[in-house]
Amino acid sequence: MSVANISFERENSRCMDQTLASSEIAESLVEVGRGFYARGWVMGTSGNFSAVISRSPLVLAISQSGADKGALTSEQILLIDEECKVLKGSGKPSDETLLHLAVAQARGAGAVLHTHSIWSTIAADARSDYIEIEGYEMLKGLDGIRTHEHREKLPILDNHQDMTVLAEKVKACLKKYDGAHAFLLRRHGLYTWGRDLAEARRHIEILEFLLEVAGRRSTLNTM
Repeated sequence: MSVANISFERENSRCMDQTLASSEIAESLVEVGRGFYARGWVMGTSGNFSAVISRSPLVLAISQSGADKGALTSEQILLIDEECKVLKGSGKPSDETLLHLAVAQARGAGAVLHTHSIWSTIAADARSDYIEIEGYEMLKGLDGIRTHEHREKLPILDNHQDMTVLAEKVKACLKKYDGAHAFLLRRHGLYTWGRDLAEARRHIEILEFLLEVAGRRSTLNTM
């Protein structure tokens, strides 16, 4: 077999592997979307989800813009490159695709998830540049955390409709808060990530729990 044929076979095999992986990831993202919708974390068309298909070149599977997450289908999961060009699927990728790419590149994340829950939105309305959560056993569900005494600092970024501007703010935030597992967009919601989709999903569950606890505790303290 010639060198050209070997190269073709390898490329064909790589493409087949990516196709299989993207199909499996699409189904997993659909499951995540429907589960989060059922828990009230992505109502209406809010929220967006992505997972890395290939690291070099960078290819993401990401939810379609305007998709109802409670009725999400695998056809609404698109493949895009690092320039936001759609490689597979029809329609427009999430408006916040640049933020997903920023996190995937800055953190080496394998998946990025964004929710619009009531409690994360309330938390993101704080007047400070970040909120801190400490002393809760559930913190140990975050990657690398081994004690409830951990203090998690969640930075809050002002929202912006220009995604290019906001993506740059996200990059600067991730550099400044290099130990953070997530960030909040003011009056918007929560972004977190993980080495893979399972870890990112766990981080959403942990942080949504903690933000609800913090919110309810604050409410009780004002009664």
